[in-house]
Amino acid sequence: MPTVREAPDILSPEFAADPYPSYAVLRESYPLLWHEATGAYLVSRYEDVQLAFRDERFTTRNYDWQLEPVHGRTLVQLSGREHAVRRAMVAPAFRGRMLEERFLPVIEENARALIAPIRAAGTGTADLVADFATHFPINVIVDMLGLDKAEQPRFHSWYSSIVAYFGNLAQDPEVAAAGLRTREELAAYMIPVIRDRRARPGDDLLSSLCAAEIDGVRMSDEEIKAFISILFAAGGETTDKAISGLFGNLLARPAQLAAVREDRSLIGQALAETLRFTPPVQMIMRETAEDVELSGGVVPAGATVNCLIGAGNRDGSRFADPDTFDLFRTDLPARTAFSAAADHLAFALGRHFCVGALLAKAEVETGVNQLLDALPDLALRDGEVPAHEGVFTRGLTTLPVRFTPA
Repeated sequence: MPTVREAPDILSPEFAADPYPSYAVLRESYPLLWHEATGAYLVSRYEDVQLAFRDERFTTRNYDWQLEPVHGRTLVQLSGREHAVRRAMVAPAFRGRMLEERFLPVIEENARALIAPIRAAGTGTADLVADFATHFPINVIVDMLGLDKAEQPRFHSWYSSIVAYFGNLAQDPEVAAAGLRTREELAAYMIPVIRDRRARPGDDLLSSLCAAEIDGVRMSDEEIKAFISILFAAGGETTDKAISGLFGNLLARPAQLAAVREDRSLIGQALAETLRFTPPVQMIMRETAEDVELSGGVVPAGATVNCLIGAGNRDGSRFADPDTFDLFRTDLPARTAFSAAADHLAFALGRHFCVGALLAKAEVETGVNQLLDALPDLALRDGEVPAHEGVFTRGLTTLPVRFTPA
């Protein structure tokens, strides 16, 4: 008779070091597990995580305590018409003509600005995390909003504090206090800027948010500030880790890197597979509005459900050979990977699908293209084995590379 392994603890050092073996145990033996320390049910199978993202019995009320104390009331908490109206106000900036014509040049300029000193150093070495990925998305957002570029380090510090707050599964009081301080500091900075931009609009995202109106409804100063707060946190953290994760996955597989270098249309497929294989956001919470039956049992009404994206994305019932990175896989089409019809779970699904998915795709494609052009013969620095870190969000903290200097 087979022995059932003990249930993994998502707060353990072993899980933090490598969560994927624990995810496999959870999917197999504990698909619905009550986790006492975090007061949440853990859901690990693809079909259950997918259901939690798409089914209206799973609400986002959890963000009232998980996000609102540090962000203010944000788009991700809303539902029904209120959510639809607010989403319609912000969505145009992150897709279509506005993204391509107004903001793609901003993305390209920021990529060039970060790559130039790497090339100019003449050493033929770099750390793609410290020298590029960790700065790129924040710099882009600052420029899109028309904010002072000198404040980029400050915004980087703020978003790091915010991400730590809502990923504070162990409820560290110092992390919580830092997040609350950040809310006050960000509000003190942004509210006067928002008021000034209302009076003197420009050709930037902040001005567009101030002017947005649907059926006579406009966003208040506080709502705009809260959206900017979550834009920095979600847009910075995920894109940062997606870029470094994509390069980490390709550098470990030189044949696939060579294919992408030869055919840049494969960057989108490589990103989609990175989001499946090493998703920057490993878990997202929901709250049940009524009793819901999942494959492992029944979740009672009013419960917090921790949807384990990293586990669902490696579910063998959904993806062939799920523990292998393969940008050529046929069960993850790139054409839908950045829409609410995505097969991976990294952007959530349904009505709360990530509004910035196409912006992230544009940033990654631009950054990867420019880095491949600028850094010939790119490879991992000899002897380096980059490691991922993090539980709620997870990614590379360093990615040392070498290349042929210009």
